[in-house]
Amino acid sequence: MGNKLKGRRIGIVGGTFNPIHLGHLRSAEENREAFDLYRVIFVPSAEPPHKAGDIIIAKHRYRMVKSAIAGNGRFSASDLEIKRGGKSYTIDTLIHYRELVGDKGEIYFIIGLDAFKEIGTWRRFRELFEYAHFVVTDRPDSNSKNPKFILPGEIKDAFRRDAEGKGAFRRETGEGSHWKHRSGNSLYFQDISALDISSTTVRRLVKEGRSISYLVPESVEKYINKRGLYR
Repeated sequence: MGNKLKGRRIGIVGGTFNPIHLGHLRSAEENREAFDLYRVIFVPSAEPPHKAGDIIIAKHRYRMVKSAIAGNGRFSASDLEIKRGGKSYTIDTLIHYRELVGDKGEIYFIIGLDAFKEIGTWRRFRELFEYAHFVVTDRPDSNSKNPKFILPGEIKDAFRRDAEGKGAFRRETGEGSHWKHRSGNSLYFQDISALDISSTTVRRLVKEGRSISYLVPESVEKYINKRGLYR
């Protein structure tokens, strides 16, 4: 895959995918289209540093991702972090893909808003934005009066309003939709389709013996049922 990615614009979606669901896939597709990405790569973690509890072994999560994206030539799955073993750190993954795409390539790291709010707890978090653009996603909330897209204080000083004047960045509050990092990479905040699906909900329904149809791809549902996962 290395030669194919050289000079390309790619998206990276990391996570536990415990299990992958239609919300993950729709977000990836919308961002693939929005940023004209050559490929979106799903990278299941081996041992997520910030999550514990009911996480099934990595090989099952990886196989479910592969089955979920089968047939979509713009999506692929990587077992990079699984082969690396141990705790999975985003900085290592971004460095790996930066080497693959080269200086003329671009990486768009796609991350949910809840995870982004905790960015200050990530390993070498200040360096992350030097290797990739960040796309922070969340479902639209027309009823909220509070700005949800706020830059965490730990990284605020590394960003400025982008030169083209996009977004509504205000340094004193950290509000905005499109910011520039001092490295030249961008930070985008993107509303995505309001699919109220979570892996937690899927696992709970399976444990309760209820249907998960239309929450996950059919292939994932079959995989879970065949192996008795999450019961």
